[in-house]
Amino acid sequence: MPGSLSPADSPGPLGASRAPTAGRAAVTASAGTDRAADAAAPPAGGPRTAPVRSARSARAGAWAELLRLPALFTVPGDALAGAAAAGTRPGRRTLLAIGSSLCLYEAGMALNDWADRAEDAVERPHRPIPSGRIRPAAALTAACGLTGAGLALAAAAGRPALTVAAPLAASVWAYDLALKHTPAGPAAMAAARGLDLLLGAAATSGGTRTALPSAALLGSHTLAVTAVSRKETTGGSVLAPLGALATTGVLTRLAARRGTRLPAGRRAAAAPGLPGPIRDTGGRGSADALATALGAAYAATAARPYFHAALNPSPPLTQRAVGGGIRATIPLQATLAARAGAPATALLIAALAPAGRLFAKRAAMRKVSIT
Repeated sequence: MPGSLSPADSPGPLGASRAPTAGRAAVTASAGTDRAADAAAPPAGGPRTAPVRSARSARAGAWAELLRLPALFTVPGDALAGAAAAGTRPGRRTLLAIGSSLCLYEAGMALNDWADRAEDAVERPHRPIPSGRIRPAAALTAACGLTGAGLALAAAAGRPALTVAAPLAASVWAYDLALKHTPAGPAAMAAARGLDLLLGAAATSGGTRTALPSAALLGSHTLAVTAVSRKETTGGSVLAPLGALATTGVLTRLAARRGTRLPAGRRAAAAPGLPGPIRDTGGRGSADALATALGAAYAATAARPYFHAALNPSPPLTQRAVGGGIRATIPLQATLAARAGAPATALLIAALAPAGRLFAKRAAMRKVSIT
């Protein structure tokens, strides 16, 4: 969940930004081409809209960097996997849970950079707050507002959802303000991600018991990634990526196994107003095959950068390992949905990965790291 894998800014998979077209015009003008300079200049006395647009674009880019917008695509799969683990189809309350998760995630991102502003001024002066592009008070206000919005959306999804969202919000704030640099930091972030999955189960079905195994698996993955992220600016840790690599192997095996399903009577007794139960349609074999394929995709996404970081624990490779672990969250979520017998939900979650890559390749997002 929010803030766990925060401050490093390796370019990772997002690539380098392309030089804007306006830059070529400026080069031509500086070379003495009066005609190009005249064409680029605004009319005499006219409104200077270009500088205004440029300032707005720069401000929007700073907020996108602060909130790590490309990482948002790893969030909806928590609630969707939770709904699948609870044995119910996603519905309106699931959407409310997703909205709550997104708000709490972004609250954690803003709070993370506010809490780390002194450290970032030394180690990462290009970040939005130490570089002066975003005021600390604005980041803290955003964190408070997003937390309130997340809790309100959870309340709209029902009391069970709010019961999970409240400790989730508390864990986000506790991590960013007190636990991040303590031995309890990775465990706190793992608990937050597990609670996020349980939020989807509680909102959709009103209960969380059957989603606990899936929450534990997702939390274990988050624990491993967070442990690696603690050395992403200094490097030097071989044990953390090795541990994450071993964890990935175990999770791949466990996540692809058939999950525990609700008894038929429990599935049929859906509460009034909740989405209908997922019915077993005899496609268990295809669901198992899908879970195996998605589990392989999860392992392939996470294992290689972990292995490279273990061989050479330099800051760039460690940061790349963290980015790989974050991206691997989506195929793991999809695997958990497939093992619960919800192949359609699993495919929907899996589709978030290419959607996230396309979003990250947009010109405005090319400089925004997911870590």
